[in-house]
Amino acid sequence: MLTKQKKTKIIKESAVHDKDSGSSEVQIALLTRRIDELASHLKKHAKDKHSRRGLLQIVADRRSHLKYLETKDKRRYGAIVKKLGLKK
Repeated sequence: MLTKQKKTKIIKESAVHDKDSGSSEVQIALLTRRIDELASHLKKHAKDKHSRRGLLQIVADRRSHLKYLETKDKRRYGAIVKKLGLKK
């Protein structure tokens, strides 16, 4: 689970402007961090089906945000994908 300090740090790193807390870039960065934490949890607890379902929902949500950003602004999409290392 993301603590308030971790969340604030991620928001500051991904924010488009000073008071930004809900842009697509911030949402994608937060979802990516949650995905990483859940993936490491599932490595330890392979039979945790409820967490696996939640992980799939978060991945789908991030995919939706990425698709939206790609159609809206390709430059910002490319920047966030490169920054988070999502595509190979």
